[in-house]
Amino acid sequence: MTLLKSLGAAALLVAAVFPLAEAQEAHPMGFFVTSVGPGNGGDLGGLEGADAWCTKLATDAGAPARDWRAYLSTQEEGKRGISARERIGLGPWYNANGELIASDLDMLHLNPNIVKRTAVDESGNPVKGRGDSANEHDILTGSMSDGTAYFPSVTDDKTCSNWTSSGEGSATVGHHDRHGGGNTSWNAAHDSRGCSADALKSTGGNGYFYCFAAD
Repeated sequence: MTLLKSLGAAALLVAAVFPLAEAQEAHPMGFFVTSVGPGNGGDLGGLEGADAWCTKLATDAGAPARDWRAYLSTQEEGKRGISARERIGLGPWYNANGELIASDLDMLHLNPNIVKRTAVDESGNPVKGRGDSANEHDILTGSMSDGTAYFPSVTDDKTCSNWTSSGEGSATVGHHDRHGGGNTSWNAAHDSRGCSADALKSTGGNGYFYCFAAD
């Protein structure tokens, strides 16, 4: 009887461990928060540089090769710029721990599974947020809450000069932990105080942004 109980316990342990491993294998990472920024405040090298940074971090973390895109919008004079939601594919997207973030673009922008526990970095590690020292929950997006670029009537800088400024300007940020200032938006909580590394930190960030697999 003791042997049967031991075998039963072992079976339960295997069942508890392997489904997670199988889930991670079946659902390759398609979303993460950068664990570190390029190191120059809001200057990410434009969209191209930001995409390359996503690819570098994912590759360094041992993730399968994918078409990585930064969730960032741009601004253009007299017309709307490039929208973040139009850069990242159609979904679904899973984090590094195999958890579903969103099945498609509608779910992503209406009811995503983005909270502090799930909005992890490329290695599956938590990103500092409200209650941590220091709070780094401001995630660069330059986007409105539906993931689109700002209308041309908005002339204030919302994208750190299309992700090329590390000084003047500002950027719209979201809160990956969905806390702070009474605003639970993951992609459009408020604007930063500036585009330098110090300015981003002063409003609760550290130059991080979201990366999605577009393939």
